[in-house]
Amino acid sequence: MSFDASLYSVAEIASLQAGYPFRGAIEEARDGDVLAVQMKDVDPEAGVDWSGAIRTSLVGRKRPDWLRAGDVLFVAKGARFYAVGVDGPPAPAVWAPAFFHLRVKAPASVDPAFLAWQINQPPFQRQLQQAAEGSGQLSIRRPVLEALSLHIPSMRQQRGIAALADLARRERQALHRLIRNRELQLHALAEYLGQATHQDIQQDSP
Repeated sequence: MSFDASLYSVAEIASLQAGYPFRGAIEEARDGDVLAVQMKDVDPEAGVDWSGAIRTSLVGRKRPDWLRAGDVLFVAKGARFYAVGVDGPPAPAVWAPAFFHLRVKAPASVDPAFLAWQINQPPFQRQLQQAAEGSGQLSIRRPVLEALSLHIPSMRQQRGIAALADLARRERQALHRLIRNRELQLHALAEYLGQATHQDIQQDSP
């Protein structure tokens, strides 16, 4: 398989925004009309877990730029930097300051799923590790992320790679379910044997 990829900086193909400027901890409001995506709600394999995102109310008059399908969230703080694609939010949603929000610019021919995939791959991850700053907690600054390089093939090849990556993800999930089911089966057998042995001991006791 051959690829004719062009080199771009992140800033050339995507606009970046910092997280919503919450003042302190994000407070949950059961009657809130906004979802707040935090670190606990994202996973590089599963994407965004909307069921775990808390509802909150925003203060201030400025209308935020809501998350929408096709956006990419980049974890910019912590021990691991990675990106997740955003599917359709079930309600208006914002993101916490631990993320950078990436949205493909209109003229760029870049598939968001491919963008998230490439960010998570070793070549880009090496760039991130070299650019990370901080002693107690590593982080990536916005200008640094914008300057990093991406290799972009044709849209057809991007979509093919993204589809292959999604297939691999679903295969891993299916394999993990099989392993988990087998472990549960073995645990059940161990419990059954333990109970049978205990009953045998009681029957043999004088």
